Amino acid sequence: MPEIGLFPLELVLLPSERVPLHIFEERYRELVGESLSDGAEFGLILEDDDGLRQVGTRTGVIELVHTFDDGRMNVLVEGRERFRIVTETEGRSYRTAEVELLEDDAGEEPSDEETARTLEAFRRLAAIAEADDVEVPTAVGGTPLSFQLAARVDFGTVLKQELLELRSERARLDRLVDLLAQAAVALAREREVRERASGNGKVTRD
Repeated sequence: MPEIGLFPLELVLLPSERVPLHIFEERYRELVGESLSDGAEFGLILEDDDGLRQVGTRTGVIELVHTFDDGRMNVLVEGRERFRIVTETEGRSYRTAEVELLEDDAGEEPSDEETARTLEAFRRLAAIAEADDVEVPTAVGGTPLSFQLAARVDFGTVLKQELLELRSERARLDRLVDLLAQAAVALAREREVRERASGNGKVTRD
């Protein structure tokens, strides 16, 4: 059972998602420095007021963007496979744990219709947001489509963690259809309010 370093943050990183990180604490500079030197992955995992979650994402540093004179770093990291903490371990300046891969349950693959429905919901949201430069992913490849889609929308940590922990691609796509539809409705309403306000400086009730 592999042991990896843990990087607890108030952040959820999905498989295939890339985010910049500013590394300033000494223990995490050590952790990220080891990843840069030997390519080792570490575990990025959500920790907030509710505590440390048990499911996170194995993470690799794909670019050292900048190193400051005092040792701080700006890096670009990428989410890879999911893991579950089995037991926390000791012996390093940063937190470590023995982990196991979190895999989807067998027999839970979505149908072509379910996949198409989710992609259409994503396209509708992108159109409302006028996000013409957003790439629409495909279901082909190693990373599940659900994670590729969710990585392109800011759902917040709670919903992203929920998706991360689901062990069924069909269940994730089904949840995403609802989330994408809700986001589209909220964005459309926000745009309507802005347009009304810009028309006469007031928001009126129909």
